[in-house]
Amino acid sequence: MTDTTRRVSRALLSVSDKTGLIEFANALAARGVELVSTGGTAKAIAAAGLKVKDVSELTGFPEMMDGRVKTLHPNVHGGLLAIRGNKEHAAAMKKHGIAPIDLLVVNLYPFEATVDKGADFAECIENIDIGGPAMIRAAAKNNDDVAVVVDVGDYKVLLDELAANNGATTLYLRRRLAAKAYARTAAYDAAISNWFAAQNVTDAPDYRAFGGKLIQSLRYGENPHQKAAFYATPDWRPGVATARQVQGKELSYNNINDTDAAYECIGEFDTARTAACVIVKHANPCGVAEGADLLSAYRKALACDSTSAFGGIVAVNRKLDADAARAITEIFTEVIIAPDATDEAIAIVAAKKNLRLLLAGGLPDPRAAGLTAKTVAGGLLVQSRDNAVVDDMALKVVTKRAPTDAELRDLKFAFRVAKHVKSNTIIYAKDLATVGIGAGQMSRVDSARIAARKALDAAKELKLAEPLTKGSVVASDAFFPFADGMLACIEAGATAVIQPGGSVRDDEVIKAADDHGIAMVFTGTRHFRH
Repeated sequence: MTDTTRRVSRALLSVSDKTGLIEFANALAARGVELVSTGGTAKAIAAAGLKVKDVSELTGFPEMMDGRVKTLHPNVHGGLLAIRGNKEHAAAMKKHGIAPIDLLVVNLYPFEATVDKGADFAECIENIDIGGPAMIRAAAKNNDDVAVVVDVGDYKVLLDELAANNGATTLYLRRRLAAKAYARTAAYDAAISNWFAAQNVTDAPDYRAFGGKLIQSLRYGENPHQKAAFYATPDWRPGVATARQVQGKELSYNNINDTDAAYECIGEFDTARTAACVIVKHANPCGVAEGADLLSAYRKALACDSTSAFGGIVAVNRKLDADAARAITEIFTEVIIAPDATDEAIAIVAAKKNLRLLLAGGLPDPRAAGLTAKTVAGGLLVQSRDNAVVDDMALKVVTKRAPTDAELRDLKFAFRVAKHVKSNTIIYAKDLATVGIGAGQMSRVDSARIAARKALDAAKELKLAEPLTKGSVVASDAFFPFADGMLACIEAGATAVIQPGGSVRDDEVIKAADDHGIAMVFTGTRHFRH
């Protein structure tokens, strides 16, 4: 045994999640490891017929204050923090009767899960672990001598290590476990601090932290020379992070990013009102439609831009059925994401072995509160989620002509889509389907023209006499700073416009609309998406 290995003679186990606990404790006991434990963990180990010492025997104090105080004691922290080769530490241990602890096994009170289930303030507070993080940090600090396990998934790793090293751990493993331990307590504290900020309605706390748990390591990031990984956050929201992958290749960084964009957009469409489909390419919708069923919604969405849809992401807002599955698999598609799928639909998709099928179990709530974050050089931009929904907006008719009922229906549809397209955004829509999408341009006029050109391309593909922008409506994610952008939309055939309003030249834009007999409504809400 080299001088970097450390034999495990005593272990302290205190776990909230008792998955695999007894098998793990049995394996340690079989190696002659003395087991020390707390509360329910000690009871579970004893009930399995194993010899276990309650932590109160170490501290000389019983658990008190409803379990809030049990491990915060020198006999525990001294056993974890004492440097084994330090003579002064050894003397202090001997003087005060402190025995070394070589292995700490702790998983924390389920704070994140408690918040997720909608528990009240008092219950959430009681699920904030104090002793656990303190012990974890102590053991991780003393990684030269002590191993710390914070994840049930590492039980086998630790046992394999002991088997390979005659009951000892290596410095490499101890340091790897220490890094994981500090990351776990950091993520735990981040979840608590963000929850507290929300309770106190603090929009800009002095410190902001985010943490997550690894879902998967990725082969690379946006490009092959970039490294990447995918993490789950405590902000549980149905989508790609929570979905069950039924089949298909491993998701890539870009797959995940695009699938999230598609599913967030599909969440705007109420399943009780209509079936809906979103097709995304490079994080932008290239076709969105509502229909009587998923098949008709998909066909309408595909017609908007069938060229871009090749190799795209398809999201639907209802259980994927066989008819829709057959249609979607007619062209190359990277990912299908749905709340659920029928057995027949799953079987149809299975014929395309590389096609990923994700079942999210629900739809994201477009009105839900939450935070989004983006890194910039030396900083972090944090904002509340854009949870504004057009159905909740007080639409204001600002032109002489009001939109017809059919136009108003399509205007609302178009504005739902505009929320999920990169700015500057122009959306042409007709009969609850996009017929032209202009995304991410520096000029709103360019977005209008690109969307119209794409509609011309689609018309040629569909062998139509004229593009579907004729008689369509148009949505702009932000105000028209000049009339030229709107005039480009009118030139493409739009008869009604929805936009936030708020430009110093609103009067000029309204007059231009009136001059052309166009109906226009203001939402008062902008949907920039950068």
